[in-house]
Amino acid sequence: MFLQSLHLKQFRNYSDQAVEFLAPKTILLGENAQGKSNLLEAVELLATLKSHRTSRDRDLVQNDTSTAQIQASLKRDLGVSSLRLTLRSGSRRTATVNGETLRRQQDFLGHLNAVQFSCLDLDLVRGGPGARRTWTDTLLMQLEPVYVHILQQYSQVLKQRNALLKQHAKQTETEHPQPPDPAQLALWDTQLATLGTRVIRRRARMLQRLIPIAQSWHQAISGSAEQLEIHYSPNVDTETDDASQIQQAFLEKLQARAMAEYYQRTTLVGPHRDDVSFLINETPARQYGSQGQQRTLVLALKLSELQLIEEVVGEPPLLLLDDVLAELDLNRQNQLLDTIQDRFQTLITTTHLGSFDAQWLTSSQILHVKNGRLEISERPITG
Repeated sequence: MFLQSLHLKQFRNYSDQAVEFLAPKTILLGENAQGKSNLLEAVELLATLKSHRTSRDRDLVQNDTSTAQIQASLKRDLGVSSLRLTLRSGSRRTATVNGETLRRQQDFLGHLNAVQFSCLDLDLVRGGPGARRTWTDTLLMQLEPVYVHILQQYSQVLKQRNALLKQHAKQTETEHPQPPDPAQLALWDTQLATLGTRVIRRRARMLQRLIPIAQSWHQAISGSAEQLEIHYSPNVDTETDDASQIQQAFLEKLQARAMAEYYQRTTLVGPHRDDVSFLINETPARQYGSQGQQRTLVLALKLSELQLIEEVVGEPPLLLLDDVLAELDLNRQNQLLDTIQDRFQTLITTTHLGSFDAQWLTSSQILHVKNGRLEISERPITG
């Protein structure tokens, strides 16, 4: 797939900016806080409907305006598509494909695939379980767009079940606190276990495909000096992929934790408490990995995302690199740039061109970014 053009209106610090992409690689050159990351964020939204920088649309809309718009022309094997995402500061966003407004936003997913890699991705290793769940779910949404609906259903049931557990919170201060209605709680338990099982199985199957790819990349980057292990740790521990067995284990754990949930007034069982652990040479990377090891791990994960999406979708996704070269040493920079070549359309931000060799520079489109405006400072040299 190839992103042919992008048009931003009232998005972040872009008032009205259109750009055509003329080469497989585009370097966005400029000082900090000029809008380089904002442009990558717009492409990320087209691919995932999410931003890794904010969860609120009003943060994406320019001040003193009510809407922002991201438009794109995308060429794929099956033809050219026109994509448009309209963001509103005070109401629901709308998604349009080839002029048709979609009834469900999840139907927008899958038209454009992209992998984002920024310095914030080090939280995959250093951060808490929530960062790793978000990473897993975001990748799954691109591979299997229906997963968005499953995750939304699970989140809604979880919210309703938590509300039931909290209904009698004030009664804990009385002499005779009453537990939630057993019949009503059992109803939510069944729904939670059914939907939670779907989430667990999809996460497990995706990671089963990703892990050997990531291990291969990690071995290549580390020069075979380090061995990577990735373990999925579902909150409902089961060794099977059988839905009925997972669901039964889910219900049994809910019963076992009933008293703890009663006093804590929250659901303690389910995939919202899953985690993924990374080990390097049998040592936990989060606590004991060096900065270099952690960066190698994240780079391997991002390269494996690219490869897995290409295998599943059948076309190479876009690669969005947000100022990551400054975070990598020369060896890892070369590994990343050599891997990209012209295989993936790449948008990369940087404050200087010193990390790129002559071949990269002559085959790249270079755009200078200043205060929400783009200028072509150099055109690609071909032939």
